[in-house]
Parts: sequence; structure tokens; C-alpha cells
Amino acid sequence: MFTRRKFLKTTAAGGAVLAASGLAAPAIAQTAKVKLGYVSPQTGPLAAFGEADTFVVTNFLEIAKQLGLDYEVVVKDSQSNPNRAAEVAKELIVDDEVNLVLVSSTPETTNPVSTTCEAEEMPCISTVAPWQPWFIGQQGNPGDPASWKPFNYAYHFFWGLEDIIAVFTGMWSQIETNKKVGGLFPNDGDGNAWGDKVVGFPPVLEKLGYSLTDTGRYQNLTDDFSAQINAFKQAETEILTGVMIPPDLTTFWNQAKQQGLKPKIASIGKALLFPQTVDTLGDGGHNLSTEVWWTPSHPFKSSLTGQTAQEVADAFREATGGPWTQPIGFAHALFELAVDVMGRAEDIGDGASVAKAIGETKLNTLVGPIAWNNDKLPPFAQKNVAKTPLVGGQWRLKSGGGYDLVVVENGLAPNVPLGGKMEALG
Repeated sequence: MFTRRKFLKTTAAGGAVLAASGLAAPAIAQTAKVKLGYVSPQTGPLAAFGEADTFVVTNFLEIAKQLGLDYEVVVKDSQSNPNRAAEVAKELIVDDEVNLVLVSSTPETTNPVSTTCEAEEMPCISTVAPWQPWFIGQQGNPGDPASWKPFNYAYHFFWGLEDIIAVFTGMWSQIETNKKVGGLFPNDGDGNAWGDKVVGFPPVLEKLGYSLTDTGRYQNLTDDFSAQINAFKQAETEILTGVMIPPDLTTFWNQAKQQGLKPKIASIGKALLFPQTVDTLGDGGHNLSTEVWWTPSHPFKSSLTGQTAQEVADAFREATGGPWTQPIGFAHALFELAVDVMGRAEDIGDGASVAKAIGETKLNTLVGPIAWNNDKLPPFAQKNVAKTPLVGGQWRLKSGGGYDLVVVENGLAPNVPLGGKMEALG
């Protein structure tokens, strides 16, 4: 159980590091009370994304108190439901009268919250969804790029489809295959973006000489993947990819083994982020691969405490007894940004003032440097999107049981150390 005593024990060293290192702390000049809203999926099929929320929010409130800041955080559960996400966003704005909304984890959460905030002129910072389904998915006509418009109040930080395609193909190039790929893309924000013939995987894979078998959009929580498995077997698929929710990955992988599908590589987004999902597969999770956005070995520190990624992961493990999980870093970074933004905003009660401060952010966080208006993005996304680094990893069985996530591809972020080389599935 997490306690105040445990928190103080694990963060005291981090505070000392900040004081001694001369690290630039976030702007914290404001003295008025700040009320933050925080939305994430804490229950339902996406609940693994919210597993670290209690730890992160409790830590943040203790840190704010140590810094002499007056913060309140109103936490809302989207229940893994887009309609519920929009409802709780409206509650935060109208009933709770928050100054800033923070939202995390998949387009099914980030998009309805960001859209609601934009409509209500409420500043919002979003993360943990590739930027294309976040930005394009909120446009009035996603199929007409000429009609896309930037937002005034909604801002987002994460990586994009271009990054995960580069990471996945970088991992695949380490193993000799026939370059035949099977795609598993659900009928949701991520699946529709990943499988899109313009901005998703298909055009890039074709350009790189891969052939893709895409069986179409399936519904989340499907209980029978026989059609997909048979199509992949007939196409002699040696590489599997896609973006699945955790329950669907478990169902698919167990059925694939039963039906004799034996790929050399399986790189699946979303579901394989979490140790709990891999654990449910028993030994069958060995060498499954996924995107990696944050690990204890990432070379970044918290702007609030000076703690390294490893120290934050260790604090989570001590407080909860569970293994570290990738969303810890990005949830923590949301609150780093909140303190920095509210410290610089001329009027924390004025949405336009807070939104202006978000757009002017330049902050080194636990997940890396974050700054909007990046000219490395397409012009239409530069105002509202900030990019973060991405690498690739494989789950490896440990001799004593359980799994380690080993970084095996870092071409886009060479400052994140490799832990090994890509290995084929058994």
C-alpha cells in the first residue's frame, strides 16, 4: 500500500539531486490555488493504461506541497468509453471549474476530452496516443487535409505513426524474413489510423518492399480470430503487426498458437506495452516485440524532483509492489507540464492565457524535451503537437520467471541505450 512515509523516503533523494545538480526547475511562481482535471481509463479494457495513476497523482500532490504550491487534482475515470470520456470532461469544466485539463491514453480517451475542451475554451494537455489519430481524428473532415485546422486550446505530446513504422521496420530488418506482413487493425481510432492507406502502415510498407495482408477492421473484444489467422497462414505471413487492446492480444495469440500460425516476428502496439498482458501468455510471450516510449533506462530526469527514470520506476515498485509500466513516465510528465505552464501563465483563471503558456513551453521532462511549434512536423500539426522519442523492444523470459522488456532498436533515439539485439520467435 502506498503511504506518505514511503513517498517521502523515495523522493527525498530526488529532491537532493535537484538541489545539487543545478537542473532548471519548472516555472512555479504562481501562488493562487490551481485546480487540475485528470482523465484516463482506470477501468474497462484499457485499464492497464491507468494502473499508475494513483501513484503519480499522490506523488504529485506531495511534491507540490513540498514546493509550497497549492494544487488540487480532480481525477475522472473514462471507463475506457469515449462517450464517458466526453461526459467527465464536461463535468470537470462546468461542475468542478478546473483551470486546466490533463488527459492520457488512447484516442478513445484523448480525443473526446480534447474536443470537449476545445469547444468549451478550456486549455487541455493530452498524451499517450499517436499524434495523427489525435489531430486528424478530431477534424471535421479527416479525409480532406485542406480542411484541417489547428486548435486554440488543445495540445498534445507523443510520437507519431512515422516513428512507430520506422521502429517496427528497424526491428524487422534485423531478422531474415520473406517480408510478408499480416496486419491486425481494429475499428477504433488507433486501428483506423494505423491501417490507413494514406497516413498509416500500408504505403510505407509497400515502399520498403513488404507485402501486407490486411483482413479489414475487426471489432474490439472479438472472441474469434480464425478468419485473420487463416488469411495469414494462406499468405505465408512471417511478420505480424497491429495495434490491439490487451484482451484481444491474449485471445488472438492463444488461438494463433492453437491453429498453427508460426510467424518469425510479432510486433504489436498497445497491448504489449504492459507486463500483465505478457504474463497472461505464459512462456508464449517470449520475444514478442512492441513500441517502447519510456523505460527506467531512458536518460531523462523529472523537472519537479530531479529524479531519474530509474529512480521513479524504483519508487513505483516500492510503493505498489508491482513492476514498472510505461505510462508512469508520461503521466508524471503531464504534471510537470502543468506546474511549468501554470507558473508562466499571466492569468491562471483565463483559458486563453493558459493556452498561450502551453504553446510557449520548452521543458526537459521525465520523457524528454517537450516543446510545441516544431518545424520537423507537418505545418498543420506544428502548433498543437510536440514529439517525444520512440524505440523498440522485446519481452524476454527471465530465468526466475516473469519478463524483462529489452530495448533492441534505437535508430530514432540513439541516446536510449540498447539492451540486446532482435531475436526471432521460437
